[in-house]
Amino acid sequence: MTFMIRPLLSCFLLLLACPVLAEAPFAIQSVGEESPQGFSRIFSKRVVVFRIPVYATSQTPDNKVLHAAGVLAQYLDNDADGKVDNERVVAMMIQKRAGMIMAATERSFQRLDVHRHIPERTWDSMILQGLYGEETIPGGIESGKGDASLEEVLHLVTHAGYAYAYPRDLAERPGTQLALAMDKARGGHFRRVPARYPPTAWYTYDDRSCDYGCQITEYIYWGLTSLLGGQQYPGRLKNIQHEWRLNTAEKLKQGDPALYKILSDPKYKFPTRLPDGKYAARP
Repeated sequence: MTFMIRPLLSCFLLLLACPVLAEAPFAIQSVGEESPQGFSRIFSKRVVVFRIPVYATSQTPDNKVLHAAGVLAQYLDNDADGKVDNERVVAMMIQKRAGMIMAATERSFQRLDVHRHIPERTWDSMILQGLYGEETIPGGIESGKGDASLEEVLHLVTHAGYAYAYPRDLAERPGTQLALAMDKARGGHFRRVPARYPPTAWYTYDDRSCDYGCQITEYIYWGLTSLLGGQQYPGRLKNIQHEWRLNTAEKLKQGDPALYKILSDPKYKFPTRLPDGKYAARP
């Protein structure tokens, strides 16, 4: 679920002037009147990470919610100094009212009558990213099982944060620096998923429901997590090569120098360590 809101310029300017500090240790709070209209009818838990909320249903295990919050904290404060690494990115996420929403399983979320309890104007005023407890696996990378929180949380950070903080370079639309890199990775400029990708392509995401902007969101996820070592555990390449072939930092550097240059450019302050959910800001 991804939506946009009207700009809140005064809030944005205030956030740029005031560092966003950690509120650790992160704790699960109840969802009440402070939350968007109708959220308390669906979600019972929330964890606030650098002013970005993670909402969850009552059946979502606490350890999964806290793990997702920890991953979010590590993406935003990768050096764990208690301050966000890129205040411009977090300011945009707050301006866009970005947040994670979690349910125990995909099936349980589908059973919830969310549009009955939460007005459309609420959905339309936020940028939300879904994540299920069943796919959130603390220690998953180390055990070779994967952990979807690394993907879904990063989608929120790049889509609601980086894309708006650096619109000329990283916006999810044709012609930006990131889009041009993706066009090369796909073997051409395709507004929709082609029937067949050129044989030279190394990024071949084939979900036809994913539009051009969505393709960019997925592309930067594959690139950054590969750079950080999140796509090279045993058996992973075999499972993902129909979508992505450059699953290590060295393969990315050699095979997609344009994306590597973006992700390693210090001006963007992208994470340099893969999150494990165990966020602990240094005193």
